[in-house]
Amino acid sequence: MTKSSLFIALIVWALPLGMAAQQHHSDALDDIAQHVPMASVVVLRACGVEGRAASWGDLVLTAASAYVLSAATTYGLKHIVDERRPDHSDCRAFPSGHATMAFAGASVLRHEYGHLSPWVSIGGYAYATLVAADRVRRDRHYVHDVCAGAAIGIAATELTYYINKRFVRARNADVVVASQGMGVVVRF
Repeated sequence: MTKSSLFIALIVWALPLGMAAQQHHSDALDDIAQHVPMASVVVLRACGVEGRAASWGDLVLTAASAYVLSAATTYGLKHIVDERRPDHSDCRAFPSGHATMAFAGASVLRHEYGHLSPWVSIGGYAYATLVAADRVRRDRHYVHDVCAGAAIGIAATELTYYINKRFVRARNADVVVASQGMGVVVRF
């Protein structure tokens, strides 16, 4: 199986998840759909498709850092902004966490596998856009909520890759993650 056909198979596998999410009023399928771009990165690596990361450890550290920074920013803002959802279910609409995670995953997919074909990046961002559009369509968010979520996911991932390139890879540093009491320390 070629790299292009493997990616197309992943997208064909993922699209029904997004379409199924549109037909239900619960967020259960959306909760899965938001992680499909990041899952695609892991599946491609597991199938032997070489990405830009030198090792599994580099990939996991970078992807997890992008997700953590994206989530921390998004959920911090949700508690500060206090915007009511269009369906009036709660006051945690801004920004969209689902859009944030989908676009963070699509950005990691672009960084790791975009060099193989432009369709990898296009597919990842198109899928993330469908996740965001579905959130608006189902009255879970306003358009500005998902746009902000998309911007946060992309910006956090870009910042993560920049820091990784500038400080970690440039100095051939080892990254050590250790638990100290109730916190986590990362040393370069």
